[in-house]
Amino acid sequence: MAIEVGTKAPEFELKSQHGETVKLSDFRGEKHVVLLFYPFAFTGVCTDELCALRDELPKFVNDDVQLLAVSNDSPFALRVFAEREGLDYPLLSDFWPHGAASRAFGVFDEDKGCAVRGTFVIDKEGVVRWSVVNAIPDARDLNDYVKALGDL
Repeated sequence: MAIEVGTKAPEFELKSQHGETVKLSDFRGEKHVVLLFYPFAFTGVCTDELCALRDELPKFVNDDVQLLAVSNDSPFALRVFAEREGLDYPLLSDFWPHGAASRAFGVFDEDKGCAVRGTFVIDKEGVVRWSVVNAIPDARDLNDYVKALGDL
């Protein structure tokens, strides 16, 4: 079960596609966070979702909001994926310990060994204010994220 709206988001520390350490708490008091879990880089639905976010990036990366996309791929795979698709926002690796952040948010599929499609809008105080969780094959609507951010 995914964590519930109104609860404090679990802390994590993950490596980006550039090898930088990113913590959720880095944004506390500064920015709202759109935290997006996706199964794997280089797959059809994931690529489509992440490129759609790229195309609307000012809505998700600005003075008030930070987008963080998390998969169970290695940072090396994420770097190649980001370069190939022109993704300039942080792609975070939940590779090792395998799925620790995905599990903490309740979106890790133990049978498949990857995250399902979970998105969490987290306010500046670190509280989950909105979420949606879809099965692996089901894309999410990024307009829902825009609406959730507007409601903060």
